[in-house]
Amino acid sequence: MNKKKKPFLGMPAPLGYVPGLGRGATGFTTRSDIGPARDANDPVDDRHAPPGKRTVGDQMKKSQAADDDDEDLNDTNYDEFNGYAGSLFSSGPYEKDDEEADAIYAALDKRMDERRKERREQREKEEIEKYRMERPKIQQQFSDLKRKLAEVTEEEWLSIPEVGDARNKRQRNPRYEKLTPVPDSFFAKHLQTGENHTSVDPRQTQFGGLNTPYPGGLNTPYPGGMTPGLMTPGTGELDMRKIGQARNTLMDMRLSQVSDSVSGQTVVDPKGYLTDLNSMIPTHGGDINDIKKARLLLKSVRETNPHHPPAWIASARLEEVTGKLQVARNLIMKGTEMCPKSEDVWLEAARLQPGDTAKAVVAQAVRHLPQSVRIYIRAAELETDIRAKKRVLRKALEHVPNSVRLWKAAVELEEPEDARIMLSRAVECCPTSVELWLALARLETYENARKVLNKARENIPTDRHIWITAAKLEEANGNTQMVEKIIDRAITSLRANGVEINREQWIQDAEECDKAGSVATCQAVMRAVIGIGIEEEDRKHTWMEDADSVFMKSVKLEWVLGNIAAAQELCEEALKHYEDFPKLWMMKGQIEEQEELVEKAREAYSQGLKKCPHSTPLWLLLSRLEEKVGQLTRARAILEKSRLKNPKNPGLWLESVRLEYRAGLKNIANTLMAKALQECPNSGVLWSEAIFLEARPQRKTKSVDALKKCEHDPHVLLAVAKLFWSERKITKLWCAVSKDIANWQRKIGEILVLVAAHIKNTF
Repeated sequence: MNKKKKPFLGMPAPLGYVPGLGRGATGFTTRSDIGPARDANDPVDDRHAPPGKRTVGDQMKKSQAADDDDEDLNDTNYDEFNGYAGSLFSSGPYEKDDEEADAIYAALDKRMDERRKERREQREKEEIEKYRMERPKIQQQFSDLKRKLAEVTEEEWLSIPEVGDARNKRQRNPRYEKLTPVPDSFFAKHLQTGENHTSVDPRQTQFGGLNTPYPGGLNTPYPGGMTPGLMTPGTGELDMRKIGQARNTLMDMRLSQVSDSVSGQTVVDPKGYLTDLNSMIPTHGGDINDIKKARLLLKSVRETNPHHPPAWIASARLEEVTGKLQVARNLIMKGTEMCPKSEDVWLEAARLQPGDTAKAVVAQAVRHLPQSVRIYIRAAELETDIRAKKRVLRKALEHVPNSVRLWKAAVELEEPEDARIMLSRAVECCPTSVELWLALARLETYENARKVLNKARENIPTDRHIWITAAKLEEANGNTQMVEKIIDRAITSLRANGVEINREQWIQDAEECDKAGSVATCQAVMRAVIGIGIEEEDRKHTWMEDADSVFMKSVKLEWVLGNIAAAQELCEEALKHYEDFPKLWMMKGQIEEQEELVEKAREAYSQGLKKCPHSTPLWLLLSRLEEKVGQLTRARAILEKSRLKNPKNPGLWLESVRLEYRAGLKNIANTLMAKALQECPNSGVLWSEAIFLEARPQRKTKSVDALKKCEHDPHVLLAVAKLFWSERKITKLWCAVSKDIANWQRKIGEILVLVAAHIKNTF
């Protein structure tokens, strides 16, 4: 049986066929066939090579990796110049010549690097600037806009709209279903009929009141849609009247919260509301950012130099003006620990601390600074009892016996006899104090006073007041013949001790002697010094100029006697010589005003103000003249001009307030008063006026504020007393006398006399 012949026998080999390749047999090539190198993709000769090693490229990578693994990367083999591989000459010896060559090359490299350093740094700086210009920070992008914020007005700032939510309703809250708004006709229909419905017709929700099959569009009988939230509680009915009633009830509740249950007036004062808010804001007037910067700066100063007292004081005052009083107290107490020898820090701590705590602080300060006069004075001021004050001052004099200030403070608290004893000791401790010698002489008898003044002249031979006091003492005891001798000896003695005789000073002393009633002493002083420092030929002229000063009194004498023409003539003559004397201008204007010569009076006041722009009475007289003739606008302008030329003048502010009040413009008067108190916060006369500008319910609060600012001012005390009297709180003035059983039958007038006598004896 013959086998079937294979179909591929005798056929040509296919393209790329290699005989024996399927059995693993491969042919071989020579360099002449493939060139100087083999391709990386050519198979290797090892037919049993594992995957990854069957090509020439794989073998090359393998050998390179093996070389890398054989390299020792230990730090001990690292060279700064050659790395881990070493140099070509690493196997050779390293001789001294090589070391010198390396040192020279290193020096050259360093020198070249220094020469290129400036250019390299400049290039790096330019690259950084270029990078920042291309990619600026956010704060740099908005720097120009932030600078423009300084030009934004308050109205523009307030008109900036609030940031809204730009998302739609479904994005804001996807839980809610889309609801159809209720048209106005639906509310109008039910408000007219007053009907209650528990459901809505299905056609309303179907057509929604817009695309309805009924003609007329929105005016359909079913215009709305189901709207949640309008069902009345309890009944489940839609009642539009109850919605309106609920709204009115809610409004009534809000109004009742701000109403006064007693008088029916609202607690909120619409006119003074902003003023009250300003009163709660610290008066430093600084921005919040400025405060933060100041706080950081002071913190840096405290940390770098903790023993610097002004840093602690400034830090405490910054916190005080920002309203953080407790923080200020903590800071200043920390300052006392770091600066225990600083008098200013202790005094600041005593000022910030309240009551008994301040006393404790002062006690600590005395232990650290037993020679500080200011701390002892502060300790005495903190005491409310006279005995305690005396005890503190006497303790202070034990440590600082040569302090004139302490002796004066201690003597002022004593009775005359005790004061005399203390002064006798004071002049021993402080023999150069003229005030103590003179005070002791006033308390001694005539004979002892002479001895005291003689001792004073021995200790202080250069003071004229001791001689003048001795002359006044002799005149007071009838020895007028000794007065002129004492003054002459005074001139001689003072000149012998090198004291210059000042003519003007002695003339002022003579005027004071004249006011005190020591006429003989005044005459003696004038005779002694009238020719000092004046040449013989100039004496008459100088003495006439001195006499031109008996002018104002001459004008006033003629005026009161009714000699108007003579008074005007004298006034004109005086103004030729003394045009900068405001009282002469005032008298001239008042005389013209008395004669009803308004234009001449206005001219006199105006000319006087050109020569004396800082005379408050002249401004007031001119303003009142304009007000008197009905020129309110002109009077207001005059006072505004006066306040510009004389800032922080309480008298001018008070007149401005009263001008508006007399004109019936109380609102403007209140506004001016607020500005006045901001410019003059410690003026008692302004606070006393402000109390009665307020409505009756607010006067008590205003009086408390006034007493805090000006506790001992007579104007404020008088205003508070008037407030008590106007409110009939008379028991605060005379309760102790009126309730006395012995005075039960006395009338009010008699009790008032007794109260006045009681106050006089007590105080």
